[in-house]
Amino acid sequence: MIVLEDLTKCFEEVCAVRDLTLSVPAGEVFAFLGPNGAGKTTTIKVMTGLLRPTRGRAILGGFDIQKQPFEAKRLIGYIPDHPYVYEKLSGAEFFHFIGDLFRVPRKDQDEKMEYYFNLFGLMSARDKLIENYSHGMKQKLIMSISLLHDPRIIIVDEPMVGLDPQSMRIVKGLFRDWAKKGATVFLSTHALSVAEEVADRIGLIHKGSLIFHGTLDEMRSFAHKEGNLEELFLELTGSEISD
Repeated sequence: MIVLEDLTKCFEEVCAVRDLTLSVPAGEVFAFLGPNGAGKTTTIKVMTGLLRPTRGRAILGGFDIQKQPFEAKRLIGYIPDHPYVYEKLSGAEFFHFIGDLFRVPRKDQDEKMEYYFNLFGLMSARDKLIENYSHGMKQKLIMSISLLHDPRIIIVDEPMVGLDPQSMRIVKGLFRDWAKKGATVFLSTHALSVAEEVADRIGLIHKGSLIFHGTLDEMRSFAHKEGNLEELFLELTGSEISD
């Protein structure tokens, strides 16, 4: 479902991502991990079409994001680390605005809104301006909106920032449920316990290069070390974990 081929993104003399080749099939939760500045967010921005690669390709659902952006983006639900919203709209108005962009029928929009707003406890704030929402509420709104068109590929950059423990549990369940439905979930996070709990496979990027991808057990064999994901992360990157 996601195929990255020799993906490289350089900024002047610095290459944030270098020769990244990776594939993630349908029905999988893939955790994309690395220290701060390793190239995670740059990779995601290239995958979603927000940045143009220096070379290489990002193919989503069979569509090259650079050559066939409209077809590829219709398949994507993107949850960024910082919610981008129109703060002078209400939550319901913004939900409908994005739903109309994806040409989702209003009846389906209303059904999805009722489901996700109830799930995340947003129903009482649906008619309030987004400028009055907390960061956590905005994050939950973005998650609801990103899933309203039933995306086949869900790309997530630090989804747990600002969420309370109950909402974090709901989000983890959503990721697993969407994978069971056949969607691909590409998850970048510093919350290693979350990655360890929900991911089928793990990719570890360090200084712009992919140094490992596979299951947690395969990572233990690769590192010649037993332990949890945090211990293995530190062993392979020599990095401190920072939120």
